[in-house]
Amino acid sequence: MMRKIILLFISIVSLQAKAQQDAQTSMYFFNPLNYNPAYAGTRGSLNVTGVNRAQWVGWDGAPRTQFLSVHAPIAQKHIGLGGSLSYDKIGSRSAYSAMANFAYHLRLNSKDLRLSFGASAGINGNQYDFSDLMVTDPSDPTFLTSNRSVKTQFGSGVYLHSKKGYLGFSVPKLLKRSIDGNTGSSFIQKHYYWAAGYVITVNSIFDLKPSLLIKYTKNAPATIDVNLSAHLYKMLWVGGLFRYNESMGFNTSYQINEKFMVGYAFDFPFNSLNYRNWGSHEIVLCMDIWSKNNAFISPRYF
Repeated sequence: MMRKIILLFISIVSLQAKAQQDAQTSMYFFNPLNYNPAYAGTRGSLNVTGVNRAQWVGWDGAPRTQFLSVHAPIAQKHIGLGGSLSYDKIGSRSAYSAMANFAYHLRLNSKDLRLSFGASAGINGNQYDFSDLMVTDPSDPTFLTSNRSVKTQFGSGVYLHSKKGYLGFSVPKLLKRSIDGNTGSSFIQKHYYWAAGYVITVNSIFDLKPSLLIKYTKNAPATIDVNLSAHLYKMLWVGGLFRYNESMGFNTSYQINEKFMVGYAFDFPFNSLNYRNWGSHEIVLCMDIWSKNNAFISPRYF
């Protein structure tokens, strides 16, 4: 009974909320294409990245999120093309998207500083299934049927980057869309992303990389993620994450070889949810399948 009450609570919150709606990840710096189309093609290789996240483990109906992205440069690396898929389930709500990404990369100097402009287009879908809920009023029309909606969506972004750092701004969902299918009372809101990171070389075997991701949408407090990672021997990442007023945790990743990297992150809330769950777990697999002209010399920082 208690598990179904919790599931109902989570479902109602997800149905009525007009706050932060985009799924979040802790190792956002390994999959920027999820929120910024201008990232497409910037790694100089055919890149495939997959993310699997289980949030608030121990809660029935807690968020489960998967991402898959593929992108590569073409036209002497002046253009990047890519695609991304996402699936996010919380309570009775399932959200999914399929987006195509295009980016144009403008070289700003004779070294490696580039400014990229990106655009994305695709579909966003939402579905509510109330069949597993136990409600006090079974005749309530809100819970009698499952709602489904599929809408077109567009996004845009800019990305300033070099081998040592990056700075980006993006709006991955430009259009306000209804997500409940029937009543039109719940909408996807615009989310604004600011991202930055920089690599500090301490010596030949040790680097530090601070990074920041800010996500804002109307009528909700901003989500601020701060991460500090240490890179050892160009192979091992060890870092800590602080999400303002919400959670903290750690992450680690290992560069298996030139083509494969695997990562893991754990974070836990430091609010009233702390004693009711076993934190959030995230796994990332990143593959750089090929690289023209041996552009891939050492493992990428982002």
